[in-house]
Amino acid sequence: MEDRHSAARAEIEDSVLRRPGHLDPALRQAIASRNAIPADLRPLVDKIRDHAWQVTDADLAALRSAYTDDQLFEIVLSAALGAARERLDAGLSALEAR
Repeated sequence: MEDRHSAARAEIEDSVLRRPGHLDPALRQAIASRNAIPADLRPLVDKIRDHAWQVTDADLAALRSAYTDDQLFEIVLSAALGAARERLDAGLSALEAR
């Protein structure tokens, strides 16, 4: 199946996960792929991936002593991007299997 949006998606992933930011790119990539996530971030990352509508200010406030607002923003983006990529891959695989 041809994916006419793959180049744009790759550019977004590169921007969010690999370009300079407030968090180490390796950590952003780990969050997106659900690998080696620090224990203090695991609850937030899991909530973003599984129940994003339930994330509250309190979830972020609990991490403000260890992370800046800019870092938290990148954590949220990385987790959301990873979840979106998983869902897209699953959907495309299902279409190809038809």
